[in-house]
Amino acid sequence: MGKIGHGYGSEWHLLRHLGYHRNYLSQKVLSVTGGNSIDWLDFQFSKKNRPLMDDREFLGLEFVHNMRVQEKWKEFWPQTGNPPNWDAIAQIHIDNQQEWLLIEAKGHIGELTSKCGANSEISRQKISSAFRKANHAFGNQSHPVDKWLEPYYQYANRLAVLYFLMKECSPAVYARLLFIYFYGENRENIRCPQTEQEWLPEIQKMNDWLGIEKNNELARRVHYLFLPVNPDGEGIRPISDNR
Repeated sequence: MGKIGHGYGSEWHLLRHLGYHRNYLSQKVLSVTGGNSIDWLDFQFSKKNRPLMDDREFLGLEFVHNMRVQEKWKEFWPQTGNPPNWDAIAQIHIDNQQEWLLIEAKGHIGELTSKCGANSEISRQKISSAFRKANHAFGNQSHPVDKWLEPYYQYANRLAVLYFLMKECSPAVYARLLFIYFYGENRENIRCPQTEQEWLPEIQKMNDWLGIEKNNELARRVHYLFLPVNPDGEGIRPISDNR
């Protein structure tokens, strides 16, 4: 977990909802995923003992306590550098099946873009191999896998994790992705959507760039939830921030 914005940003608003509005959040999550119930995992302690940095997100697949899965993950994804990390993790129950729910939250358009930062050629080759498999599994038959390396690298590697759990593991580790998009925040020099509709074309742009087939089996396990930061008001007060 990076340093949390004090009073602003997607991590802040997600923690608000987990702490003060958990029932509201849970109902919204179950509504978009089709789940019957949800159990949230507690965050890890960071042991850094610094303001707003006492806690940390789950990294990679450390929440899966299965040695075979962990060994296979080491073969699939580089174990150096920055592993995929999650803003929240839960277990949801759909019909009679328990599944992992891996959550990423966003609060402004700039958070959508990133590129692969792996410096090692071996790591880049392993990432490209993982993306190539995920690329095909999500129904992409024409887009080059290099498009997964940027400008939507973070989104792409989350999709690759879902592919790994569902298709590389035997038996499958049932999982879903949930992207939470907050709207209604006001920050100087930051493009913060004020409505759900302002997020939609940006999400479509990402899926088009990666060549995701929306009716694909795996794509149906990717969910989107749009939440106002202040449902009863007109947004929150403007915050001067240049990030």
